[in-house]
Amino acid sequence: WTLHLTNITTSLSGHYECSFATYPHGNKAARLQLIVKAEEEQHYVKEVQLNQALEIPCLEDTTSEHLSNYPLKWLVEENGRKEELVSKEPFCPAVYRNGSVQYGQRLHLASDNALKIFPTKIMDDGRVFSCHVMHHPERVQRSSTTVRVFGK
Repeated sequence: WTLHLTNITTSLSGHYECSFATYPHGNKAARLQLIVKAEEEQHYVKEVQLNQALEIPCLEDTTSEHLSNYPLKWLVEENGRKEELVSKEPFCPAVYRNGSVQYGQRLHLASDNALKIFPTKIMDDGRVFSCHVMHHPERVQRSSTTVRVFGK
C-alpha cells in the first residue's frame, strides 16, 4: 500500500498510520512521521578586490562528493532577470552557456562545483549569483551570493 501526496506543504507534517485487516493474523499497522521542511535559500555576501579572482562555493555546508550526485546550475541575476551561466549533470562535464558576453571566458566551474570568476570587474558589483542543486524535481536546494567589488 502506498500513500501518494501532492501539493506538499508544511501543513502535511504529522503522524500517518496505515492499518488493514489480514486473515488469519488480524490487524496490521505501520506508522510513520512525516516532516515537511520549507525550502530554505542560503544567502551570502562576498567581497573581492577589482581584477582579483572570486570563488563562490555552491552550497557552503555540503561536500563536493554529495553535490556530484545531482544536477546543478549556476545563474546570475540582474534587474530581476536570471541568466543561466553553467550547468552540470552528474558525472558529466560542465556545459557553459555562452550567451553572456559579459562573462565569456571569465567563468570556470571548479571541481568542487564552486563558481570561479577571474578577473572581477566593476560590473560584477551587486550581481547575485545563485547555485541550484536538484535533488528531486520538487526538491531544489539554493544558495545565492551577492558580490561586492572594491577598487584599491
